[in-house]
Amino acid sequence: MRSQKKYYAVVRGCRPGIYSAWYGPEGAEEQVRGFAGAIYKGFTTLHEAQQWFESPAARPRSASGRSPSAAVPDVSGALPGRIVVYTDGGCVRNPGPGGYGAVILAGETRNELAQGYRRTTNNRMELMACIAALAVLNAPADVTLHSDSRYVVNGISKGWARKWRANGWMRTKSEAAENADLWAKLLDLCAAHRVRFVWVHGHAGNRENERCDRLATGAAQGPELEVDHAYVRGRTRIA
Repeated sequence: MRSQKKYYAVVRGCRPGIYSAWYGPEGAEEQVRGFAGAIYKGFTTLHEAQQWFESPAARPRSASGRSPSAAVPDVSGALPGRIVVYTDGGCVRNPGPGGYGAVILAGETRNELAQGYRRTTNNRMELMACIAALAVLNAPADVTLHSDSRYVVNGISKGWARKWRANGWMRTKSEAAENADLWAKLLDLCAAHRVRFVWVHGHAGNRENERCDRLATGAAQGPELEVDHAYVRGRTRIA
């Protein structure tokens, strides 16, 4: 009869540590689910889990021979290659306090970004999530960016934003394009990288999308919210 695992050591995950349960909000499964390159192992005793967690053998070595940290790595210096990005943004009210979240997966590295704002809109947070994720990557990078915002995905994939820019940021002859300041930044980043936008269903079980949603919601409710200066001052349009 196989021994039942009672302790789980997570060397690389959302929150590295030793857990006494696998499932649940405070379990090990929550820390490694959807985490690229997660490293974990189950044990029958706490002592065995602690020994393995503290052992250098549990941490894979890089090409330089050094053991990487168990903390979430930063991919700001990642080499161009296959990079997968998930983004989400929203507001508690619209407009109102808002936030964005982004998950960047590059090989075995993972980076999570989040920021909250005192007063903004849903669409601005969706755009800012994409901008923040692409801005930390070295150019040029091959990126597949997933968003549950049709406003963002269609705006880029269908060429709407490029058309607005060519028309002096006008959607029609009499109607200006909203959030032109952010669309301009996103178009510049898309020109620097090779980005493919993919629409995903929100709140439909996609692990990384749901993680971004939690990041965005938490950021919007944080104690230290930034000011979306362009929105507050009404300078979201480009003359």
